Amino acid sequence: MNATMRRVVIGATAVSMALSIAACGKAGDDDSDSSSSESKSIGLLLPDSVTARYEKFDKPLFEAKVKELCSDCDVQYANAAADPAKQAQQMSSMVTKGVKVIVVSAQDSAAIKSSIKSAVDKGVKVVAYDRLAQGPVSAYVSFDNVKVGELQGQALLDALGSKATPTANVVMINGDDADPNAGQFKEGAHKALDGKVKIAYEQSGLWKDTVAAQKMSAAITQLGAKKIAGVYAANDGMAGGIANTLKGAKISGIPLTGQDAELAGIQRIVAGTQSSTVYKAFKPEADAAAQLAVNLLEGKDIKSLATTELTSGSGDKVPSQLLTPVSVTKANIKDTVIADKLYTVEEICTAEFAAACKAAGLQ
Repeated sequence: MNATMRRVVIGATAVSMALSIAACGKAGDDDSDSSSSESKSIGLLLPDSVTARYEKFDKPLFEAKVKELCSDCDVQYANAAADPAKQAQQMSSMVTKGVKVIVVSAQDSAAIKSSIKSAVDKGVKVVAYDRLAQGPVSAYVSFDNVKVGELQGQALLDALGSKATPTANVVMINGDDADPNAGQFKEGAHKALDGKVKIAYEQSGLWKDTVAAQKMSAAITQLGAKKIAGVYAANDGMAGGIANTLKGAKISGIPLTGQDAELAGIQRIVAGTQSSTVYKAFKPEADAAAQLAVNLLEGKDIKSLATTELTSGSGDKVPSQLLTPVSVTKANIKDTVIADKLYTVEEICTAEFAAACKAAGLQ
């Protein structure tokens, strides 16, 4: 091979090698970008779409806060539609997609345990949201749920006034036993009520208005319509079903609690068919969960956020951030849910509730 030909071959080889190296470098860059994109993914798993708060408040508030804290983070969302098996599949799918932090409000705190362990074994961090899931979760954010129950019970006693006696029959319709929050609400309510009234009938309403309505109907049959002094309902959804049953039985003027400050619950309070609810401000809770998730994603410390520790049903010690709930009655609607812009006066005071709103000083 002559010198000229040799130079051509060497030049061509060098160009080919350079192109190959560039191509490999680009492929590496793409993989890096893909990995980086995956590592910026945060999952949000919520338990059901029946409870109004999740789709209307928790999801958009969480997404907005994550975007504020991490502009290139991606939130992947799924709702279990009250199906624990579906939620387990959703968690597995997110892990497969490369999501690095998953925030989960467990539909069933015990059933999700194996899914959480599997995710953690693959390097995923899990934040329990609103409900303390079992398994090796990295952090938990919620409200002081025993305090929620105490507020509910005390609001019932306050509404009963002089009728709150050890012989006054109170019906308790609790939440779903699969939800650890339900047990804590019940614990708090009993702390407030036991010895001051008689818990004459107590059942689980499974967080369903229809089930709660059936249980209330059974309580009326068992106790008698005129012998029920008040009703503890663990949340506003169930309180709605109970209120309808009370109306159908021509029972009025007795206290009925709730929780979650749902719009329908606030409207019933204005109308006088529900006496109280508990406002757990959605924004602080969603913001706190987003901050924990982003910190875990970025490898930052969470000790300043999760300042207390709780033990889950599986015995795991979990760094926790607990927020303060507020009792809401007709007297402080304006200073709570309206002041926080959860609802406007116009949203609450529709034509059906206009007269009641005027009497309550909201219009």
